Formats: sequence, structure tokens, C-alpha cells
Amino acid sequence: MKKVMVVGAGIMGSGIAQVCIEHGLETILTDVSVEVAEKGRDKIYHFLQRKVEKGKMTAEEKEQAVALLTWSQNYQDGADADLVIEAATENVEIKLQIFQKLDEIVKEKTILASNTSTISITRIAGATKHPDRVIGTHFFVPPPAMRLLEVIPGLLTSEETIQTAYDFAAVIGKEVVQAVDTSGFLVNRILVPMQNEAIFMVQEGHRPEDVDRAMKLGANLPMGPLELTDYAGLDTVLAVMTQMYEDLGDPKYRPCPLLRKMVQARLLGRKTGRGFYTYT
Repeated sequence: MKKVMVVGAGIMGSGIAQVCIEHGLETILTDVSVEVAEKGRDKIYHFLQRKVEKGKMTAEEKEQAVALLTWSQNYQDGADADLVIEAATENVEIKLQIFQKLDEIVKEKTILASNTSTISITRIAGATKHPDRVIGTHFFVPPPAMRLLEVIPGLLTSEETIQTAYDFAAVIGKEVVQAVDTSGFLVNRILVPMQNEAIFMVQEGHRPEDVDRAMKLGANLPMGPLELTDYAGLDTVLAVMTQMYEDLGDPKYRPCPLLRKMVQARLLGRKTGRGFYTYT
């Protein structure tokens, strides 16, 4: 594998692209406009420079990584990629449209992967003519720091595609857990309901800082569930809970009303400067 295209230049997409260039893979970062792609590029440059300042990377290593990155608003620029990773917003229709377009553009053996955190890979693959080459590669926030890569085969994903995903994980230094193609997969099936329950606690009158402090000290979590929600984005957490509730039909997956209200108010966490906490 030599070339990767990442579709979506937000927190996840830019982070995935950063991981790829740090491990020697030529990477093209794409989004709906050049301006959005450039914002993703700037995030990458910022975090690489921070690694240099902290002594975790040399200036030369940074320049080598930066030289591997290009950006565009045109999927056609990544038509020769060996692997395409979709990291767009957690919306079924948007993802289906992206995969349909990609399937018409990329070369015959290109693997199409989705970073979806809950949407069925089998359903996504159904938008293509080559479902055997579609797989889930779910990274975690922030991709450069988190060691896990969740690999999710769809119903028709080939063994060759699964092996390619494992090989890719080895190249970028990630450990793999293979998850079943059910709503929420493995990690989010456990994690996001906990975040949702933490929001219920706030709705019932607990202070966010007390909820987070209790879980960090009482459950030894490195980050409180509400801090994590702000980091991931309240809109993303709501999308995951809504999808699980629709797919599984169990009341325990019902999104908290306070979560819905905060998303409606655009209190999305770090990306908007305010969620359960305020950010400057």
C-alpha cells in the first residue's frame, strides 16, 4: 500500500490523514471545498509542529511527513489510491452518496473503507457495485493518539479485503479488534450509552464537572464521559445514539432529551466552543 485518500477533513479525517503521513503513506485529504480541506491541512500542520516542540518528532521528520500530504475537493485526484477512507459526517444518505461516487472513480482493486461509528457496513457496501471491497475501519478520537483500529467486515466483504485492513493497521501502528456488523459495533455499543447516561445525570441536576470527576476517580477513566462528548461532538454522539435506537429498538438506547436540545442549540462541544464546558 502506497497511497491513501481520506474523504472528510474534520477532526477525524484530518487525524487519520496525519496518522497516514506520519507512517510514510502518500495521502490526499479531500472535502466538499478546497477551503475545508485546507482547514484540515492546517490542523495537521499544527499538531505536527506541537510534536516537534514536545520532542516527539524532529523537524526533519515533520517535513518528510508534510511532503506526503496533498489536499483537494475532487475525488478524481485520488482515483489511483490503494485505499480510500471515508470520514464524513455520520449521516447515512451522505455516506451512501460518497461510496456510490467513489465506486465509479477508483481503480479496480481499491479498498473502500468507512470510519463510521455505527452505520451498517453492509448497508454502505450496498451503494457500490463491489461490496466485497468495502469494509469498516473505525478510528478513535484523536486518531494519532488512540492505538485501536476497529475493523468491521460487511456481509459480502472478502477475506482479501479484511487482510488488507489488517495489513494497513500494521503499517500505521494500530492494534486491531474485529467487530461484528451490528449497530454501534463493539466500542461504541458500550461507550456511547455511557456518555448518554452521563448526560441524563446532568439533566437530573448533577454538575458536569462532578460527573466527570466521579468517573475519572471512581472508574479510573482518563477522560470524563462529558469531556469526551465535547471532544467527539454532541452531534456525533446524538447520531450514534439515534442510529442504535432505530436499529435495535431497545428503550435503553433512547437519546437523552438534553442531548437533543443542546445539539439544536449548536452547543456541540469543542468544535463550536461550547458544550458541557466552554472552550476558547
